[in-house]
Amino acid sequence: MVHRSALEPDRGHVLNGKVTLSDEARGFLEELGFGPVTNDDVWLEALTHGSTGDARDYQRLEFLGDRVLGLVIADWLYERESHAEGKLSQRLNALVSRQMCASVARRIGLPDHIRLGPQARADGGSDSDNILGDVMEALLGAGFVEHGFDAMRTLIRHLWAEGVKGGVGQSKHPKSALQEWAAGSGRRIPEYRLVDRQGPDHAARFTVEVSVKGVGEARATAHSKSEAEKQAAREFMEKFA
Repeated sequence: MVHRSALEPDRGHVLNGKVTLSDEARGFLEELGFGPVTNDDVWLEALTHGSTGDARDYQRLEFLGDRVLGLVIADWLYERESHAEGKLSQRLNALVSRQMCASVARRIGLPDHIRLGPQARADGGSDSDNILGDVMEALLGAGFVEHGFDAMRTLIRHLWAEGVKGGVGQSKHPKSALQEWAAGSGRRIPEYRLVDRQGPDHAARFTVEVSVKGVGEARATAHSKSEAEKQAAREFMEKFA
C-alpha cells in the first residue's frame, strides 16, 4: 500500500473544474465494502476536514453515521447477549466511542485518505483520535446515504467484529470503578481537574489530574479530555486501590 501521509495530501482529481475522488481513494473505499462508489460528492465530503477550507466537510455525515453505528451495535449486542440494560449500555458506549472508531480507522488505513489542510496535516491531524473517529463515522454516514442501512449493517458487523467478539467494554469503565471504590472506602467522590491543554483543536493533548481527598492523585495525558480522565482513573486505581 502507498502511504499517503508520506506523499502530498490526497486532494482528489480535478475534471472540468470539479473535484472528484482519486483512483486511490475510490479503490480504498470499494475494497473495504463501501462500493460501488457512484456519488463522488458525498464521499469527498466524508473524507474532508474543515482545515481544507472547502465549503463542505465531514461534520453532517459524522452526525448521521454516529446514529447508524449506534443502532447497528445496539441491535447486535441485543441479539448476542443476555445482559441487563446497564451492562449492554456499558458495552455499547465502549464500542461506539471515539477511541474505538479511531482504532478501526487506523486498522483499515483511513489516515492515508483524509483530506486535511497543510497545517492540520503538519500538526499530526491524520493521527488524531478526534479526526479519525469523526471521519470513520462520516464514512458510515456516506455509506448509508448511498447504499442504505442494510449495507452499512453488514459492513459494521465486519469492521467491528474484533471488538464485539473480543469483549471490548466488558470491564467496568475506570471512572465508574474508581467512584465505586471511593464510595465503598468511605472516601469523597473523585475530583477531576484539567491541568494542561496543548496543541491545535485537531491535534490537542489534554492532561488531567484525578484526586481523592486523603488518598492521593494521578495524572494522564491523551488526545481528548474524556480519554485523559479515563486513563487517570485507571492510573489512580493501580496506585492506590
